Amino acid sequence: MENTLEVKIEKLAYGGDALARLPDGKVVFVPYAIPGEVVQVRLVEDKPRRARAELVQVVQAAPERVTPRCRHFLHCGGCHYQQIKYQHQLQAKAGILKEQLERIGGFQAVPTVEIKPSPQPWYYRNSVQFHLTPEGKLGYQRAHSNQSFAIQECHLPETALNDLWPRIEAEAMPGLERINLRTGADDEIMIILESDNAQPVDFSIEGLPVSVVQQSDFGNIVLAGSDHIIMEVSGRSFHVSASSFFQVNTLQAAEMVGYLLEWLPITEEMTLLDVYCGVGLFSAFLAPRVKHLVGIEVSPQACEDFAINLDEYDQVDIYEAAAEDVLGRVRFSPDAVICDPPRTGLGRKVIEGLVSQGAKYLAYVSCDPATLARDGKLLRAGGYSLKNITFFDMFPQTYHIESINLWEKD
Repeated sequence: MENTLEVKIEKLAYGGDALARLPDGKVVFVPYAIPGEVVQVRLVEDKPRRARAELVQVVQAAPERVTPRCRHFLHCGGCHYQQIKYQHQLQAKAGILKEQLERIGGFQAVPTVEIKPSPQPWYYRNSVQFHLTPEGKLGYQRAHSNQSFAIQECHLPETALNDLWPRIEAEAMPGLERINLRTGADDEIMIILESDNAQPVDFSIEGLPVSVVQQSDFGNIVLAGSDHIIMEVSGRSFHVSASSFFQVNTLQAAEMVGYLLEWLPITEEMTLLDVYCGVGLFSAFLAPRVKHLVGIEVSPQACEDFAINLDEYDQVDIYEAAAEDVLGRVRFSPDAVICDPPRTGLGRKVIEGLVSQGAKYLAYVSCDPATLARDGKLLRAGGYSLKNITFFDMFPQTYHIESINLWEKD
């Protein structure tokens, strides 16, 4: 084919693409390819040290290749691995996690990565965000683009959400930017409308008992139902407001809770810090096992939810502030710490605060292996050793990697 090159795929890189080399040895990133395959590609970006290409044709397919389930797979930016058998997705992600720790973190001997598959590799998301097309149709953004396109199907949201979203008409709602859907216990549903103005939009779904909240820089407006939803993990209910974060894979969140209960060495005489505690998912299960639990969270709404969800415990406190501010000025003398930061990771100031607190045990819940590796280098310099890595596949069919990493102070 004209303007195409034939390359052999070496491995998957963090971010969803596969990696190969051009005839001159330059690294080229190729989407939707699988290690071991010979593919024809067309360059779309050529820089001095690396290039990007589009996949034109698979010349020799890998045995791990399967037919993608979704018709939008090659155009949508939401999924990256539908062409790979699920078991091989897991192995590839575990390998990427290990490689990031070695390359970015400088780890010489990375512990074996334990793999926890998602209980459901499809229809697992309890929340989903839709972008709107210029015509007001619900859709997603195209791969490597900020342009939205209307969708006809998606195989990631839970069934209740997939039954709902095709019924939503967004054309007549000026000022609307995005629509978020969340499902909770007993298929309860909340619709969150992200708007750029303070005027309530005209929105209703006839005959369906859902909560509708409009969010803008001017605050939240409850258009129907409640300002929160009830999520349930391992038999425990959680009050979760529209603005609060909650793990998107409910069944896998339960697995993570069970793992911490089993492997974090805590006793009834200990003080435990839950940094970036959110609505209290981990704290709710750990609080009855410790003498004192302290949550730290910057989101006012999540702090309110935390207070509601842990109201039964007298030995629990919550600090509403940035983690680096609290850790730097309040001495807790904790025995153990849990950190569940956003994708940006902990960062130097938070790690300095954690090291100064002196906890013997640290559980780092990471959703980005690159920032985990960066932070891991600082934790190691602060006297911590990485003892265990467990990869929880929170996001099947995508490149995203969630892990719990157990550290111990030397």
